[in-house]
Amino acid sequence: MALYRLHELPELVAPVLVAAFDGWIDAGSASTTAAQRLARGGDVVATFEADLPFDYRARRPTLEIVDGRLAELTWPDLAVRQTRLGRRDLLVLSGAEPDYRWRELADDAVELAVRLGVVEWISLGSIPAAVPHTRPVPVLGSESRPGLLRGNVQAGPAGVLRVPSAAISVIDFAMSRAGIPAVGYYAQVPHYINGEYPAAALELLHAVGRHLGDEIEVGLLPQEARLLRDRLDSATVSDDATRAYVERLESMVDEARLPSGDELIGDIERFLRERGSEGSQRS
Repeated sequence: MALYRLHELPELVAPVLVAAFDGWIDAGSASTTAAQRLARGGDVVATFEADLPFDYRARRPTLEIVDGRLAELTWPDLAVRQTRLGRRDLLVLSGAEPDYRWRELADDAVELAVRLGVVEWISLGSIPAAVPHTRPVPVLGSESRPGLLRGNVQAGPAGVLRVPSAAISVIDFAMSRAGIPAVGYYAQVPHYINGEYPAAALELLHAVGRHLGDEIEVGLLPQEARLLRDRLDSATVSDDATRAYVERLESMVDEARLPSGDELIGDIERFLRERGSEGSQRS
């Protein structure tokens, strides 16, 4: 039995499927924020069964209590929405990263993509990195074959990088194995950022727009990015150690020195430890 339910089989012309999950590679909530912006106003065409892939003890539904009355439960979900970008049909798969049955999920995502006539898969992610907030957000790419990335985004980092996989990467791999061209765009988020980072979400939207050759409506993200930049600048100026650290990151970027695989792994491991600590505090 498939993990997904197709609500309707819409008439689509060469649709592109863009995907982002929260969790592992969603530093600063950048990739899911970008996906939500892309899917805004779109109709749900398919949903994935929540009771099978999610561990509700790790990702509990949100309970709303009004005046002592249990009013509403909001469950984690995973859905595909249909929207338009210029003259193009766009499908957006986004939501909570599943806890279980990743291989089934990947197989079903490929089956769904074939049924919908998807011609390209674009995964979005955001990863913690030793980059300063004072410089443009760097974007790394992945591609199932050379020449698929656009907008001057380079595949990287060079060499072999071994990290724990994300569910979206399992689907990415399955798409490429099924012959569907697959690319990924991954914004690098300053690892000292705690909370949302709209500048990275904005850069991911620009990357998708350049890839598809269309301008994407970004809403209030530019204003939100500027406000956060101002707050970070003020915090940096007020502390000598922080200012010195940010200046060192700036010099690395200005020298165009790309992070090594070991550096990325170190940043990612630190990010996971911090998320684990936050989860323990919430429990």
